[in-house]
Amino acid sequence: MGQKILLTAKEINIILHRLACQLLENHLDFSNTVLVGVQPRGIYLAKRLTKILTESYKIKDIKLGSLDITFYRDDFRRSEKILQANKTKIDFLVEDKNVVFIDDVLYTGRSIRAALTAIQSFGRPDNIELLTLIDRRFSRHLPIQPNYRGRQVDAINEEKVKVMWEENDGEDAVYLVSK
Repeated sequence: MGQKILLTAKEINIILHRLACQLLENHLDFSNTVLVGVQPRGIYLAKRLTKILTESYKIKDIKLGSLDITFYRDDFRRSEKILQANKTKIDFLVEDKNVVFIDDVLYTGRSIRAALTAIQSFGRPDNIELLTLIDRRFSRHLPIQPNYRGRQVDAINEEKVKVMWEENDGEDAVYLVSK
């Protein structure tokens, strides 16, 4: 199994600042916008973006939540592997808000479809957007596209994009892993 580095820590940092600026352009003070990290790995990206927005751009009171989609997935109970649920933490109303889903990799679109279903348990948003660090654009099974993307990656189906976060994996990097 070989792996090729797609993004270094420095490149990830630059992309995160660009994504934060794009969010800021579209949402200004975030008074009617909430950020929701899609569990399990989107929450690392969501926390990083929230930190950049609060520390570098002085945005106050950003509402950040995490959404577990395990039991909303269309492949739930379709494999022998026992799925481990993550925590959902949304301690604010999403009713009539602009919701920005944040995930590390957009692949088939199925996780985002599950997130669209799961968020309805918390109210009816006015608008939903998608921010993703990596967009595997040729692998989509559903017509879902990101509003904000860090980098597009053209990978064949046998290849996997692996996003590493300092907080969880000990380094910031994105790898293309082939079998």
